[in-house]
Amino acid sequence: MVEWFEDWYSHLNWVAFLSIPVFTGVVGWLINWSGLVMLFAPIRFHGVSVPGMKELATLLPRKVQEVPGVLQGGIGWQGIVPARAAKMGSIAVDKAIAKLGTPAEFYQQLEPDQIAEHIVEVFRPEVPELVDQVMRQEHPRLWRDLPQPVKDAVYARVQEQLPSVVGRVTTEIGVHIDQLLDPKIMVIDHFQKNPELVVRIFRDFGQKELDLMVRFGFIFGFLLGIPVAIIDSIAHQGWLLPVLGIVVGWITNALGMWLIFEPPEPRKILGFKAHGLFLRRQDEAAEVYAQIIADDVITLERIGDFLLDGPRGDRTRQMLATALRPAIDQAAGPARAALRVAMGSGRFDTIRESVAQEAVGRTLTPFKDPEFSARQAEKIRALVAMRTKELPPRDFVDMMRSAIKEDEWMLYAHGAIMGAAGGYLHLLIFGVQGSH
Repeated sequence: MVEWFEDWYSHLNWVAFLSIPVFTGVVGWLINWSGLVMLFAPIRFHGVSVPGMKELATLLPRKVQEVPGVLQGGIGWQGIVPARAAKMGSIAVDKAIAKLGTPAEFYQQLEPDQIAEHIVEVFRPEVPELVDQVMRQEHPRLWRDLPQPVKDAVYARVQEQLPSVVGRVTTEIGVHIDQLLDPKIMVIDHFQKNPELVVRIFRDFGQKELDLMVRFGFIFGFLLGIPVAIIDSIAHQGWLLPVLGIVVGWITNALGMWLIFEPPEPRKILGFKAHGLFLRRQDEAAEVYAQIIADDVITLERIGDFLLDGPRGDRTRQMLATALRPAIDQAAGPARAALRVAMGSGRFDTIRESVAQEAVGRTLTPFKDPEFSARQAEKIRALVAMRTKELPPRDFVDMMRSAIKEDEWMLYAHGAIMGAAGGYLHLLIFGVQGSH
């Protein structure tokens, strides 16, 4: 054994031997650095469309179909995270946002009384124009012939009724909000249209950990390169370095991902405390995540858009019109019977319906007031932050990782290819150890 060691030692090409861990360290750094680029960039698909590719893609293996652009008939690349933005939105709802609270809880957090006050404040000056518009459409001659003091009395009567009308509207929204508002559709749709938001969620709170992952790529690569150098110096096989490079590249990327997300709770491994880098700062992450959700995803402005123009908008409008009709009767006051006689019962009902329908859109317009929405956002942010901090670590990991987990093989494959390339490069420069 001693003789074998002395023989191995005397024939060792020290430059080639010592350069292997340096090579694998540099390649490990490059693997994790370029892996991060693959994760986040580009935001939109960049590539070329290939005729017939879309049809051919359905016959390809499932893993190949997962490569961004393939199912759309293109060859190119889109960052894994933005490419899976809709999926991450869905998982974020299932794993976290659904546990943060029901739509009713979100709505109550926004303080409907304050919303009602704001609607009244914005809507009150529009009452004369609304009444004029409807009356000119439905009964122009009668309205034209009415003395201005009578018209002013109608305006005043409607404005007087406004707080109770709006209070009824905001109450009705609160009662039916679970049927009118679907946070999952809201989040998925917004993430899909704005994949840069998903990238921000990772980068805004995780850039420090992501940079550390890149630096660890060199350390992992260097350490893995030591046994590679020993095996290569003993075997003297030209094919060995590229093959071991594949193993090193794969493991380096896998260790980098593990470093960020695992283990979700602190535990001892070989005497050292191990804890996923993202998980160590869950509270800070929760604040960043909550800010993005409150500023860009579940906002009062977007709730208003969804209620009126979303897939359940017709139901919202009908519900609001139903809530408004009795108030319009009240606004007519003692003159209601006389108006019914003067206009005819059918005409009066048509005017009442027209006022109700016309008022629906204007009633929720203040939801879309960016300044008011920004003020309410702080309440959503506080709720989301509080509940995200309370999430079990495993649920928090799933929320951040599940969307990309099935695509991590692309990162590992990329690491393996770069590892093999590093092995070939070393062979090109230094040749096979012990072959001369």
